[in-house]
Amino acid sequence: MIFNKNPQSATKPGTPQNGGQRYFRRNSAGRNPHYNQTARPSFARFRAENPKLRIAVLGGLEEVGRNCTLLEYGDDIIIIDMGLQFPEEDMPGIDYIIPNMSYLKGKEKKIKGVIITHAHYDHIGGIPHLIPLLGYPPIFGLPLTNAIIKKRQDDYKNLKPLNIHNINIDDKLRLGKFELEFFHLNHNIPDTMGIVIKTPEGNIVHTGDWKFDYQPTGEKPADLQRIARIGSEGVLALLSDSTNASQPGHQMSESEISTNLDEIISKAPGRIIIGTFASLLSRIKQIVETCERHGKVIALDGFSMKSNVEIAKQLGYMKFSPKTLIDLRHVNNYPNEKVVIICTGAQGEKNASLMRIANGEHMSVKLVPGDTVVFSSSVIPGNERTVQRLKDTLFRKGAEVIHYQMMDVHAGGHAKADDVKLMIRLLNPKYFVPIEGNHFLLHYNARVAMSMGFPKENCFIADNGQVMEFSAGTGKLTKEKINADYVFVDGLGVSDETNIVLRDRQVLAEDGMIVVIATVDSKTGKLIQNPDIISRGFVFLKENKEMIEDLRHRVKKMVIDSDPLSWADTNTIRNKIRDYVGQFLYSKTEKRPMVLPVVIEV
Repeated sequence: MIFNKNPQSATKPGTPQNGGQRYFRRNSAGRNPHYNQTARPSFARFRAENPKLRIAVLGGLEEVGRNCTLLEYGDDIIIIDMGLQFPEEDMPGIDYIIPNMSYLKGKEKKIKGVIITHAHYDHIGGIPHLIPLLGYPPIFGLPLTNAIIKKRQDDYKNLKPLNIHNINIDDKLRLGKFELEFFHLNHNIPDTMGIVIKTPEGNIVHTGDWKFDYQPTGEKPADLQRIARIGSEGVLALLSDSTNASQPGHQMSESEISTNLDEIISKAPGRIIIGTFASLLSRIKQIVETCERHGKVIALDGFSMKSNVEIAKQLGYMKFSPKTLIDLRHVNNYPNEKVVIICTGAQGEKNASLMRIANGEHMSVKLVPGDTVVFSSSVIPGNERTVQRLKDTLFRKGAEVIHYQMMDVHAGGHAKADDVKLMIRLLNPKYFVPIEGNHFLLHYNARVAMSMGFPKENCFIADNGQVMEFSAGTGKLTKEKINADYVFVDGLGVSDETNIVLRDRQVLAEDGMIVVIATVDSKTGKLIQNPDIISRGFVFLKENKEMIEDLRHRVKKMVIDSDPLSWADTNTIRNKIRDYVGQFLYSKTEKRPMVLPVVIEV
């Protein structure tokens, strides 16, 4: 692989960039002619006086999503993944949450690269917001991963082009003091990889999201021989996905759901509407191939889904007849029993295709008796209520609903307990670090390791931002924490101070607001008229006249009794009104509405 300076392609191997040497080499299949074995620096040169490898996970240790891991050795830093987290129900108005990069302020030149394990948004979603803050460091990923990253970047026209480079699974990459190798793993999107980070202190393995699939669709099984060879070279620490580690057994293979999908698609009496993730390309490929076998046409709905399928087709991950895909606006031109619609919205997102279809708000698709709706995805934790409401709506409209709890129409993309055991046996790490999951899932993952005789003290269950240090083959979980607080993205922009705005939204949602308006003479400070009181979402004024009149009288008395000269500082008066009204209302109602005092001087 030869790199050039075009950020959309790559850089010549060995060319210093961002302060670090970079080279590529092919394993077995052939050697890169530009790779110079003698130029390869030895780790002995890199050992500092007090060498310490520092690892901190900036997101993904206390939630599902926002995955981001930082590795630091001396003056070199690399980052693995840069994902987003979808908001929880108590986060009104928040679009999503991204990792906090404040620790790296002033260290931008030390960042040698960002490596992406796969193209799911919980691993790539933070890139448009964070890469500019970090000075556009180079990004490395497999071809499909990079293509999806580039496509998403089209939504951010004001940003510079990404410094993005394709790698192959058998490449080796030097980034400063870090030497990286890669190995193929299965997930539910092609081009998923694990990463081996060779450091002067030992080898670190980061799995990303993974499972072992011995009969995958459209790709090869995980490379167990390669993983075993990595283990034979010695692994200091394994950072491994925890999402499904609490579940016993092995994860289901994608091929195991083919029979059920085939039965549904072949026997459904009318149209089939399949809701799934836009990034679940392995599933979409299965559905397309099944439809072609049964002579059915497919309409895709959802911008991300259409984009991902087009990218996968261009890169050769999907192959199908041009006649198979039809425009969604033309579905009524075909017999119902010949139509399959694949759409987004299986998580109950309010503006996604499936929700609009269910609510009768879709421009092209209206539910009719005989439609079959298939939920071909599991429910993301936190979305249970919205998904249930969506199912209720579909049933009310007369649709037949099939989901993974009724029939195997979804294979998870994350390793279960027995898969984790096999990974540990193959790699035989000294330290085990559960990542990617809620805190309780990390504990379950650690228990899997300990059930195999793994020492408890060698299992590091960390919090977001908690620093792990490795030196001379020994590791420890320190008490040091770097800033990993939420950074919120909403329509107003990106901020780690949005928690103040969020708190206000939560107060408004729970207890409402009350506005107190006092009109005073600007010269004398005397009250001109009785205070006005407006309530929204707190109490119904007509039903609480006595309390409101009491409050009005008390505010009037407080203003009259105040020193008129103090009205020169209206902020002081506002604060007095806010505190007094808040205490009074809590004593009467045990609620804490947002109090907005307004002082008008005339």
